[in-house]
Amino acid sequence: MDILIKPTKLKGKLNMPPSKSLSHRAVICASLCKDGESIVNNLILSEDIKATVEGMKQLTDRHTPHPVIDCRESGSTLRFLIPISLAVNNQCSFTGSSRLFERPLGIYFDIFNEQNITYITYKDIPLYVKGNLKAGTYKMSGRISSQFISGLFFALPLLSDDSNIIITDSLESKSYVYMTIDVMKKFGVVIQQINTNEFYIKGSQNYKSSTYTIEADYSQASFFLVANELGNNIETIGLNDNSLQGDKEIVNIIKRYKNTKKEIIIDASQIPDLVPIISVLASLKNGIITKITNAGRLRVKESDRLKAISTEMKKIGADINETEDGLIIKGVVKLSGAAKISSWNDHRIAMSLAIAATNCEKEIILENCQAVNKSYPSFWDDYKYLGGKVNELNNR
Repeated sequence: MDILIKPTKLKGKLNMPPSKSLSHRAVICASLCKDGESIVNNLILSEDIKATVEGMKQLTDRHTPHPVIDCRESGSTLRFLIPISLAVNNQCSFTGSSRLFERPLGIYFDIFNEQNITYITYKDIPLYVKGNLKAGTYKMSGRISSQFISGLFFALPLLSDDSNIIITDSLESKSYVYMTIDVMKKFGVVIQQINTNEFYIKGSQNYKSSTYTIEADYSQASFFLVANELGNNIETIGLNDNSLQGDKEIVNIIKRYKNTKKEIIIDASQIPDLVPIISVLASLKNGIITKITNAGRLRVKESDRLKAISTEMKKIGADINETEDGLIIKGVVKLSGAAKISSWNDHRIAMSLAIAATNCEKEIILENCQAVNKSYPSFWDDYKYLGGKVNELNNR
């Protein structure tokens, strides 16, 4: 669906949606409890969370010997549930969008080869796995995605013997690993960190039923926090100042711009999801050059986010260019707008462009606005509630 967005300042109070990252983790842990009922509060069933909920239903249903799990477009669902499936069920198939299976899975394939686990990739069922995950020492890169580590964290405590995970290089997006450890602890399962790059996982642990409330999401709040820095006036309600969420870093990045006049360098290795909205912020910091580095992983997200955000922001007047692993952005006073732009079917691109629209001189047309359903289904309702002017266009 395409929409017309007119330049308007946003104003009002808004409860921030629950963290999608914590929601995945809480649903998984609650599903693995065998001692009773767990309650997960403040959960929104976005498309990604639906995929995890339905996937865990199948994995924990003893009457489904060969689950076929539709991960939709959720990389978290796919990477978290693969090792769990091999710990609780000896065969499973995974389907989802074609773009999802372009994302790297090589770390798991290496493990499968070492442990003689069968895996087949083919067109109708993009991934079929059969075998049993084994306890032991796992050595892997931390630069591709922290989701592989979290996936093994969920699964390895279920095995009878102990395991270790050793990161052979730098651990990127480490806050997500710590979030996994924290949620698992709330459900009675302990992961012990030996040092910066080594974790010990005791076997034969049991997930214990609990009541868990999902805290507000800094990843989604980042759009509104940046909007405020760009002249809007939104009170973001519900954020936890002591949160473990890595995307809380958006608060410090905004402060850095207040104290910078010429150039700012942002290392995105720990905060890749913030890059699209940081790009909007940087594009409107007149006279400041922003260099975003260590963001190469964004090329294999829901879209090639470096190409997507640079392509679309250029259309509305931003001075932004790609590098191999990042972006170089020269801030301008105002964006022109007056263009038809695309979300690239990527929720973070869609929401970032919606915030950019508040600082355009003329209206824009945004294609595939429904991409926000992946993580924040009520985004456009909230946007209009804050005064945003959005009109649906007839799509023929």
